[in-house]
Amino acid sequence: MKLQKEIRTFCPYCNKHTVHIAKSVVAAKPATTRGLSLSNRRRERKLKGYVGKVKGKTPVKVLGRRNKVLLECKECHKSIERVFGGRTKKKLEIKR
Repeated sequence: MKLQKEIRTFCPYCNKHTVHIAKSVVAAKPATTRGLSLSNRRRERKLKGYVGKVKGKTPVKVLGRRNKVLLECKECHKSIERVFGGRTKKKLEIKR
């Protein structure tokens, strides 16, 4: 998905339409789980040996990601996060 570097859109801080500079946002890493928590120790105990599967479903990997863009207002220099195109497999490309 291609996007212009400068977009004229509504700024909630200025309360009017102004020119915004678009910057791509890198998604944050998922939170790591504690290895020694009770639930993890219980799960490891169940998986040990020839018991089989543990209760619960495995998490499904989401194929489409949300294209988040950080829009910075040129007048008040406040930034707004905006999602373009919902979930999509294509990466966001900002034109120079």
